[in-house]
Amino acid sequence: MFNPRKLVLKLMAILLTAAILPFNVNQVKGQEGIVVEEPMVAVSFGQAITFQAKIKSPIPIQQVSLLFREVNEDVTRVETLQVDANNMVSFTYDASLNVIPPFSWIVFWFQATFDDKTYTSDPIRFQYKDDRFPWRDDSRANLNVHWYAGDDAFGAAALDSAIAGMAAINEFIPIPPGDPIEIYIYSNAADLQNTLQLGGEEWAGGHANPELGVVMVAIAPGAGQGIEMQTKIPHELAHVMLYRSLGEAYANQPAWLLEGIAAMVELYPNPDYARALDIASEDDSLLAFEDLCASFPADTGSAFLAYAQSQSFVSYIRDSFGSSGLARLTHSYGEGFSCELGATNALSAPLGQLDARWRENVLGQNTAGVATRNLLPFLLLLALVLMVPIWGAIDMLRQRSRNGNKPK
Repeated sequence: MFNPRKLVLKLMAILLTAAILPFNVNQVKGQEGIVVEEPMVAVSFGQAITFQAKIKSPIPIQQVSLLFREVNEDVTRVETLQVDANNMVSFTYDASLNVIPPFSWIVFWFQATFDDKTYTSDPIRFQYKDDRFPWRDDSRANLNVHWYAGDDAFGAAALDSAIAGMAAINEFIPIPPGDPIEIYIYSNAADLQNTLQLGGEEWAGGHANPELGVVMVAIAPGAGQGIEMQTKIPHELAHVMLYRSLGEAYANQPAWLLEGIAAMVELYPNPDYARALDIASEDDSLLAFEDLCASFPADTGSAFLAYAQSQSFVSYIRDSFGSSGLARLTHSYGEGFSCELGATNALSAPLGQLDARWRENVLGQNTAGVATRNLLPFLLLLALVLMVPIWGAIDMLRQRSRNGNKPK
């Protein structure tokens, strides 16, 4: 059946010659049976991906399969293509209906079967970039910064913030540099939101795809750019580095712990966090951390309070148990312990008890209880010291009483 939508998408992708990604190889050999020549990919971000190649074989073939997937996917897409008279094949993938995460890597290859044998070409990789903006680039070590608004100084400042953020992270999570990290800076929240939606991601003020090593933030050039860079970039970098440190155990971590660590390494802590905590403490509207294990609240006000609490709570844990305590905590949750028992296993105190201690010691709730708890060791020691003379005095009174009751 004729589908005008698919035809339009195909024409759009082919006409976008500026987005065509040529490969540095003229041929991609298969397993003795097929040769792939002139492979090309045209990307129209959020709209279409067009694959094209010339397929040669010692035996004429009428059809060939295109196989492709995002590198972190488990499912491979398979499309059967007809080979035309010039040995060309072409396929346009509708990326508006079947979304792919932005800046992810896609691998594709061709496959043909004849003579009861299946022949497969070597795989080819390309990046699904957001090609709607004129990206500029700067790099240092394993950090690559990309931006499209602002001058060279803007990019240099962003890179400085990334380097400083990595240093802050390594103070308590020593992680080797490893693979490159790509940092994409959008000039406004609307551009970032649109990109995330086109890639099937939920909207957020910043976003990290730890598996891909990609960070995306919205920062406008101007007087406040430094503060935003020092806040947003280290925060999202922390998620990438935590994933690289924890691996698959990253998915088992409570939301309050991941976001608390990320907020803790921000070079310019949000000054409104303290105010939000004071107000919530005064009107008894603090969130229970057991309710922040799976995710944060959807509404903006509660989500902000959740970030404020997590930053303060994780800082309290680090101050009380050291960086090694945080490491034990992430390891415990990585092993599959529940949100409550994970804290018990790592820190010998259940999450609810740690929550109560944080409220008392940091926010000043139940100050009488805190004072009593702090003085308890000294009171016990005093009781032990005084017990001997008191007992002696009691014994002396008993002796006198006995002597006084004896007949004269």
